[in-house]
Amino acid sequence: MSETYDVVVIGSGPGGYLAAILAAQRKLKVACVEKERLGGVCLNWGCIPSKALLRAAEQYTFLKEELGQFGLAADNPRHDWARVIGRSRKIADQSERGVRFLFKKHGVEVVAGTARLAGNGTVAVQSSTGETTLTARHILVATGARARLFPGMEADGERVLTYREAIAAPVQPTSITVLGSGAIGLEFAYFFHSFGTAVTLVEGADRLCPLEDADVSAEVLKSFRKAGVNVVLGVQCTSARKEGEEAVVKLADGRELRSSHALLAVGVAPNIEGIGLEAVGVATERGHIKVDKSYRTNVPGIYAIGDVCGPPALAHTAYAEAHVCVARLAGEHTPDVDYGNMPAATYCQPQIASVGLTEAAAKAAGLAFTVGRFPLSANGKARAIGASEGFVKVLVGQKHGEILGAHLVGHDVSELLANFVMARGAEVNAETFLHTVHAHPTVGEAMFEAVAEAVGKGAHL
Repeated sequence: MSETYDVVVIGSGPGGYLAAILAAQRKLKVACVEKERLGGVCLNWGCIPSKALLRAAEQYTFLKEELGQFGLAADNPRHDWARVIGRSRKIADQSERGVRFLFKKHGVEVVAGTARLAGNGTVAVQSSTGETTLTARHILVATGARARLFPGMEADGERVLTYREAIAAPVQPTSITVLGSGAIGLEFAYFFHSFGTAVTLVEGADRLCPLEDADVSAEVLKSFRKAGVNVVLGVQCTSARKEGEEAVVKLADGRELRSSHALLAVGVAPNIEGIGLEAVGVATERGHIKVDKSYRTNVPGIYAIGDVCGPPALAHTAYAEAHVCVARLAGEHTPDVDYGNMPAATYCQPQIASVGLTEAAAKAAGLAFTVGRFPLSANGKARAIGASEGFVKVLVGQKHGEILGAHLVGHDVSELLANFVMARGAEVNAETFLHTVHAHPTVGEAMFEAVAEAVGKGAHL
C-alpha cells in the first residue's frame, strides 16, 4: 500500500509533533510516523513525567523539613511509592492523549510503525501488519535521542538503569549511584534523595553541572552536600554493571561503589541508526545529522530537527527548530534560531536556570563586562515564602550595557528565566531593564537588583 503526502514527519517528540501540526496548519497533507507513544521521550519518559516526580519530592521535603518554620505541623509524613510513580505515569498518559487530540484536530495522520528512508521521496514503514510506503515532497527526520552509554556501562534495566527505567521504577531503590551531573543526573539524584534513598552522585569533571557558570556549580554542590547527598567529583567511571542483587560502579581511582541500583546519566546519543540515512546519502557528523540553518540535509527534500541534529538536546530547541523548518519549507521568511540565546533549566531544588555566556566564556572571548550578583536571602518575597537559597547573577557588557549572560539558582527560578531571554532577544540593555518596574514583593525583583548591582546602582545590598 502506498500513500502520498506533502510532508512526512518521522518521530513524534516535541520537534516532530509540533512540525506536523505547523505543516497541517498551512494546509499541507501531513503524516507522522511513530513506533512507540506519541510525544516521544519528553512527554512520556522525560520532561513532563519527571516534573511530576520532582513536584512530589518537593512537597514531601516541605512536609518533612520545612513546614515547621511556618508554625504548622503534619505528624509523621509518609509516602506511597506506587502512587508517586502512578501519578507521574497518569500525567504521561494525559500528555500522549493530548498530542493525539491535536493531531486529530489539525488533520495529521498517525502512521504506527518503524520508518526507514527509502529514496526518491519515499518512507517505508514497517508495522505488525506489514510494510507501507509513504511518498512526500518533504520528509522531516525527528527521531530524537537515547541514553548514551560508554564501554563498560551495562544497562540491564533492573539494577543498572537509564532514565527510561528510573522514571517508572516499580520499587524505590534503597541506595543508588548516579553517574553524571547534567540535568538528568541532578534531577534524579534530588528526587531519590528526597524520598530517603541513599544517593551517591559521581561527576567526572571537577565540579557539578560543569556546563553551567562556576558560581552556579558551587552553590548547587553546597546545597546537595548540605542535604546529605554524597558527591564524588573529578573521577571517571570505568564500569557499571549488575552483580547479583547490586549495581557495582568502578571508578578510575580504584574505588568501587556498591548500591542497590545505578543510574547512567552521562548524556544522550542521537537516534541515527536504522533509519536509512546511509542508503539515501544523508550526511552525518560526529554522530548526528548535519543540517543547514533551514534544517535541510544535503539530500533535497529531507530535513532534520531536534536531538538527532546534536546538542543542545532540549525540547524547546526542537520546538524552535520546528517553527523555522516548517516556515521555510512552506516558502515563508523567518529568522534563524538564535542558539546563543537558548535558555537552559534543571529542575532539582534549588533549580538552575541560565542563558547566554558564563563568566569563564565571556573572559575567554575577551569581552569587557561587569558582574551583578544578588542573593535571594536579600529578597523579601523569597524570605517570606521560605525560599531564600540561591542567587541571580548577571553579566553586563561595559561598552553597550548588553546582558551577556544570566545565571540563576533557587526555588523555581526557571519561571524567571524568560525575562532575561526576552530582554536579550529584544536587545534590552541594562539601563532599559532598570527602567522597567518590577512588581513588589516578587522574587523576580532579584533580577532587577542583580542588573543594578552590575552597573553600580544597587541599593539593597
